Amino acid sequence: MTSSEHSPSFSQAFRFWLKLGFINFGGPAGQIAMMHTELVDKKKWISEDRFLHALNFCMVLPGPEAQQLAIYIGWLLHRTWGGIVAGAFFVIPSIFIMLLLSHLAAAFGHVPAVEGALYGFKPVVIGLVGFAVIRIGKKSLKNRVLVFLAAAAFVAIFFFHVAFPIIVLCAGLIGWIGAKFFPKIFATTDSREAKKSIEPAAIIDADHHTRASWGRAFRITAVSVMIYVIVIGGLGLQFGWSSVFIQEAVFFTKAAFVTFGGAYAVLPYVAQAGVQQYGWLNAGQMLDGLAMAETTPGPLIMVVQYVGFMGAWKFHGNLSPAFSGIIGGLVTTFVTFLPCFWFIFIGAPHIEQMRGNQNITAALTGITAAVVGVILNLAVFLGVKVIFPETGVIDYFAATLALISFAGFWKWSWPIHWVVLAGGVIGIAWSMIS
Repeated sequence: MTSSEHSPSFSQAFRFWLKLGFINFGGPAGQIAMMHTELVDKKKWISEDRFLHALNFCMVLPGPEAQQLAIYIGWLLHRTWGGIVAGAFFVIPSIFIMLLLSHLAAAFGHVPAVEGALYGFKPVVIGLVGFAVIRIGKKSLKNRVLVFLAAAAFVAIFFFHVAFPIIVLCAGLIGWIGAKFFPKIFATTDSREAKKSIEPAAIIDADHHTRASWGRAFRITAVSVMIYVIVIGGLGLQFGWSSVFIQEAVFFTKAAFVTFGGAYAVLPYVAQAGVQQYGWLNAGQMLDGLAMAETTPGPLIMVVQYVGFMGAWKFHGNLSPAFSGIIGGLVTTFVTFLPCFWFIFIGAPHIEQMRGNQNITAALTGITAAVVGVILNLAVFLGVKVIFPETGVIDYFAATLALISFAGFWKWSWPIHWVVLAGGVIGIAWSMIS
């Protein structure tokens, strides 16, 4: 099969990104697993090497790495509009779902049917993440040194709570140094082999749009700043510069640029500010929002939309609480995700041009190994919360559903979206009879 036979049309990619937006449950680990399974293993729209190269870059950026990975791959396949579509539809379904759930939580409290569906989604995601760890690990951990590096990353983050950026920095440094003394271990892909690896025609022919230039960087930055100023300036002029909307816009803009290490790193920062500093919500409501974000499609960072909604609902001023909450939620989402597009459109061309550099390849090989350990950490973290909801208590329903899902993904290649939906239906049914 030639590379052109793997190349998707824009409409094919559009349909995939749209579908992914509705089924990308499980936070970064689950979403990375879905994209790897669909794009690398099944559709073969992107090679393993290219996928991991992009993933490593996205893991070191502030913000939601899975959504940034979608932007990166969409950009590779279909240029700027491909990246915009991929990144936008990664979150658009979750925007509407979170707005609905936020309104229900603010107005009526908990809804049993929704809670039942979320209860069924969680174990399916655990099975998927476990499957992804094994698949990605088998392909990227090609020797004992890399296996050891992955294990060390897991131990560091799980047991000693070492900050994720430090783990990535150390892994990259080990790979960089290792390339000089042990090139066969860390430079696992020869630069010429990387150039020849099977890629879709859309990527192979994309050299001209993946080239970095100062002019391109200036245009992207100018457009991004203009969009930001129009939206936030309009809110300030309409509702006042001391309104809750401007408060949220300023805080979450800052958060988008300083919160490295993914959603789990940003949550303590957001919780402290939202609960203690601004009083947008209380601690119990913050936990409810986290539960919604963990078990609905979209990045886990979507919890910030819930925070923005609740803050604007509480401090609604002359507006109705619901209308104010919607504006607050959307403003928070806008300032959180706009930088993600800027990071990728500015940085990805430089990362693409580094693919043939052996030192960079070795550093990214080290980071890849560490990322496997980090994904394993997320799998264990989520698994413990789902299967052992309380100390000394085992949720046998969740454990059984997780094992069945894992076996289905591993042995029979069950379609992810159908398994996720089935998990929701089973969760509702189980909650009704238990």
